Amino acid sequence: LMDLRATPLGMQPGVRVHMNALEQILQGEYLIRPYTALQHEIGAAIGVSILIILLSFFVNPVWLGLMAVGVSTGAFWTSWLLFAEYGGLFDPVTPSVIVMIIFVLSSTLSYLKTEFERRQVRDAFGLYISPDFMKELTSNPDKLQLGGEIKPLTVMFTDIRSFTTISEGLTPQELIQLMNDFLTPMSDLVMSHRGTIDKYMGDAMMAFWNAPLDDPDHERHACITALKMNEALVPINEAVKKKAEEIGKTPVLLNAGIGINSGPCAVGNMGSKQRFAYSALGDAVNLASRLESQTKNYGVNILIGEATKQKIQDFAVLEMDLIQVKGKTLPVRIFALLGDEALAAGAEFSALKVKHESMLTAYREKEFDKVVEISKACKGFLSGQLDLFYDEYIDRAIDLIRKPPPKDWDGVFVAKSK
Repeated sequence: LMDLRATPLGMQPGVRVHMNALEQILQGEYLIRPYTALQHEIGAAIGVSILIILLSFFVNPVWLGLMAVGVSTGAFWTSWLLFAEYGGLFDPVTPSVIVMIIFVLSSTLSYLKTEFERRQVRDAFGLYISPDFMKELTSNPDKLQLGGEIKPLTVMFTDIRSFTTISEGLTPQELIQLMNDFLTPMSDLVMSHRGTIDKYMGDAMMAFWNAPLDDPDHERHACITALKMNEALVPINEAVKKKAEEIGKTPVLLNAGIGINSGPCAVGNMGSKQRFAYSALGDAVNLASRLESQTKNYGVNILIGEATKQKIQDFAVLEMDLIQVKGKTLPVRIFALLGDEALAAGAEFSALKVKHESMLTAYREKEFDKVVEISKACKGFLSGQLDLFYDEYIDRAIDLIRKPPPKDWDGVFVAKSK
């Protein structure tokens, strides 16, 4: 008679539908589908979905996926248990589908958010730090604090000596090429030693260490960078000399003054809403800039502050002066960085260090005749690197012999210029 009816088990004869209905009546066991079943199913799906969305900010997507699968499995088991024990009809499919859709969407959004943050980091720091440092930063973005913070930094300033004189004899194109030839290797050295380039200021560069990522050896890395910068200038000057000879000009050789200082600084994104940069501010930054300016007065390439010197005791370092730099009221000890551990362990440096320290002691004890004598004996050491410095102390001592200082003189030299 084609009496076929659609049932959850497929097309069945109508009489079988009657049989099932009569069986339930006779046995007193009925299938139950509460009026609020749909609300409970959707409510459970929404609750689990909200939980997944919230956890997606903190939980690994793999664990979140396992949780979503576990919830779906639990829904099917609960549905079967209610059906087998109580004849309850609850749909596990719709809530499970909703949960899985929300999981996929939240995972996708979480991935896009992570990639957006990494792109922000790459855009903000890609031109300032080394690729290896960048890889570490993007793989661990939690280490980055884009807001301001106070932390100890080692700050470096570099500057080309007599830049005005050099630039006068060059065309704009030649000057730009010269600056690129100088700044490119200097920047590479900073980034390869875990430093961050803050800014370029004409012929000068500012860099710092220990931000945005921590570097427990930031003082040492900054000093190694400075020493290698002097080495890097040798091939640059050779190229400049060769090019000058080809065009019949007098070569203009580059010489850099470097100031390094360590101390607490404010570091973070600074500027305006329209334009900002990752930079550092603080007294330690100002002193590093002053030290760079003083390199020409002391006839040395690298001057460092006392806080930096304390962390590189095995390097070849000599105290230069007790100086009150412009803008500061208290004097600071400044030191010349002459070389690494190998130079410090050499006999020549050890002999010079003894003479040098005795000269400074004589100066501060007002034994100026002795200062002149020892300074002359110190000249010529280390290929004459410090000859200009000793000439400066000889001139000071002679002036103080002619015009003796007051009784309360403390040996502090007051810098008249930045």
